[in-house]
Amino acid sequence: MFEIKSEIAALAARLVVQEGLEYGPAKRRAARALGAHNRKPLPGNDELEDAVWDYIAIFCAESQPVDLLALRQLALVWMERLAVFRPYLSGAVWHGTATRLSDIYLQLFCDDCKSAELALIDKRVNYLARSVTGLHGETVETLSIHAFCPDLQEEIGVHLMIYDLDDVRGALKPDSRGRPPRGDAQALRRLLAAVLS
Repeated sequence: MFEIKSEIAALAARLVVQEGLEYGPAKRRAARALGAHNRKPLPGNDELEDAVWDYIAIFCAESQPVDLLALRQLALVWMERLAVFRPYLSGAVWHGTATRLSDIYLQLFCDDCKSAELALIDKRVNYLARSVTGLHGETVETLSIHAFCPDLQEEIGVHLMIYDLDDVRGALKPDSRGRPPRGDAQALRRLLAAVLS
């Protein structure tokens, strides 16, 4: 059992890094590819994150830090543009495992859930509205845009997940490793300053 979970984690890590898949879809696709899609349980997110770090260290140790810096800088631009909605950065860009194929996930905590959408309309920003699985497994409205990243010279997906203002308290609880699972603009600036100093 341990061996197949490790194989799934290793293959899923490759899919996360090389194809930009999120953890859930990567684990399921890896399990299917290895003929283990009916076996439970799949590797946990912590185990997959360890495998992603291993993959990055072996195959993209030089390019990944440059990609991550560019994505974090782009995330900060959008966080500043959307500051009124109390944005928090999450996902691979926050945790440091992002590559140029990773999307940016910003969680907005709004007094009025339609206000972020109206702000994008006012700024003439094209977006696609959809629903995704959110913080605690519930469905959350998400506005997805494409933003040009000058340092990478390509379009990056930026997903704005819309939450009620009251949801911010539960969003700040540490993850299973005791780390903050997301960070605000000030926390992101500290990460950037540590790299650029």
